[in-house]
Amino acid sequence: MAQTVNHCAVLGKPIAHSLSPVLHNAAYHALGLDDWEYGRHEVGETDLGDFLNGLDPTWHGLSLTMPLKKTIQPYGTPKDAWAERLNVANTAVFNWADAENNGGRPAISLYNTDVPGILYAFGHACDVDSGPSLEERDLAHAVVIGNGNTAASAVSAAAVMIAGTSSSSRGTITVAARHPGKNPDLTRIIAGDDTIDLCETTLDDIAETLRDADIVISTIPGHAADAIAQQIAADDMFRPKGILLDVVYDPRPSALIRAWRERGAMAMGGEEMLLYQAILQVRLMTGSQGEAALDGRDWMTVLEQPMREALEEAL
Repeated sequence: MAQTVNHCAVLGKPIAHSLSPVLHNAAYHALGLDDWEYGRHEVGETDLGDFLNGLDPTWHGLSLTMPLKKTIQPYGTPKDAWAERLNVANTAVFNWADAENNGGRPAISLYNTDVPGILYAFGHACDVDSGPSLEERDLAHAVVIGNGNTAASAVSAAAVMIAGTSSSSRGTITVAARHPGKNPDLTRIIAGDDTIDLCETTLDDIAETLRDADIVISTIPGHAADAIAQQIAADDMFRPKGILLDVVYDPRPSALIRAWRERGAMAMGGEEMLLYQAILQVRLMTGSQGEAALDGRDWMTVLEQPMREALEEAL
């Protein structure tokens, strides 16, 4: 009798560049889940409904990348604070238990693992550095470059880090983008939080804004931040004090990361965020089967190293 294969995949358009299959399949191997398979499918906004309708109970979950992180919302129910507050989900988990009474469709739970992925990435960067841990740092000012969907996750993560570490009564998040104010969700995310001030500005003379930031998260694609790197390189007095996360991983390292490191500060690429959000996705998607395979061991202990090694090899 043929073995049933459990399916998960990443969806988006374009999708050929995605490294999610590398990470998830490495996790299945580490867990001994030989009957699990993770693929990629090019699916656009208008295709998503038909793709979901074509699934069967061997499917357990999906990773969503652009442009589907908002498009998935009407099909499921947010199950964590980030998916609910941001209206952005990068993870869908299926429950087929009541599919017969639901037109053959599963219940879909939505999660946002980008926010905790960012938090884990900053925590790991501090742990491998000789300085204080993330929790021991006094983080009062964050700069988020860009104002798209990923910026929403970045603003949320920055607010968490400031709230958990700042010794002052208030912190500041500055969003620098080509068109400030274009994403009203950013203001809504921190509405009601009287400990965070949100400022929006342009990318003009951004080096001055970056100089005193404790956290910097660049969410703009590819070479879009090269001009910022040039600003930094042209300023002999620029000495950043903060930690930079550039969410891109191609090119690697980016021009922005190289400029930041050349000025003596800590910088990491998007592969760190990608790794940690994927570990969280594996836990959500494999559910009880993943827990059983762990046999009481810790998720991070079992998955971090083999997934990191697979990612490094792919990059």
